[in-house]
Amino acid sequence: MISNKWAKLIKSLHLKKYRKAEQLFFVEGEKAVLEVLASPWPVRALFATSNFIQQHGQALQTAALLQECSSDELVKVGTFSSNDAAMAIVEMPQWPLFSTNANSWTLVLDNINDPGNLGTIIRIADWYGIKHIVCSADTADCFNPKVIAAAKGSFLRVQLHYLPLAEVLSHASMPVYGAYLGGDNVHQLNLNQAGGFIVLGNEAHGISAELSRYISRKITIPAFGGAESLNVGIAAAVICDNLRRQSQQN
Repeated sequence: MISNKWAKLIKSLHLKKYRKAEQLFFVEGEKAVLEVLASPWPVRALFATSNFIQQHGQALQTAALLQECSSDELVKVGTFSSNDAAMAIVEMPQWPLFSTNANSWTLVLDNINDPGNLGTIIRIADWYGIKHIVCSADTADCFNPKVIAAAKGSFLRVQLHYLPLAEVLSHASMPVYGAYLGGDNVHQLNLNQAGGFIVLGNEAHGISAELSRYISRKITIPAFGGAESLNVGIAAAVICDNLRRQSQQN
């Protein structure tokens, strides 16, 4: 059973200000919870159904507190419409200061405020081996439950840094690629070096004028149909795939 004290805390973690105050967030669902339990991230409490406990008993030893509960209780305090597995209350990591390595790629997100899109981008970064994402202050909170759900377990392997983007890019020692509706065809780039910054703008307004002065190369995904634009998550995947592939060919 989930006590009133824990239920109140979990519900408060739906909001950014309480996540920040408590330095906690929650993870829902069987696969994501198992990934957290297998990671070094401290799990403050774990609420799980009897079936989940029976199936994964050995993996649950890393949780500081384990309480059995019903799937209805998990749904009541969480965001999933169904959850017959578990929910973990996890301590936020203390990531080191952002720094880049030669030949590494870094995603830069300028006001990506949709949590689902941010979660998808985290998952894409993980797929392409991108370890760091730099976000503007108005980008969605990476510990938002919708971000965590969309990222699956990839949030464990990609570090997000909320920093003044203009300051970061003004000191960039590697190329800064900006995604625009007009620019060099991303399928036909001749890269002088592997690595750099990939800037993705707001879903509705694109890259802000403040950052445009730091873009060293505008790139675009050519359209072959009548769609006005692409979802930023899809655009991130296409761009990352092309830049990764072409940089490995050099």
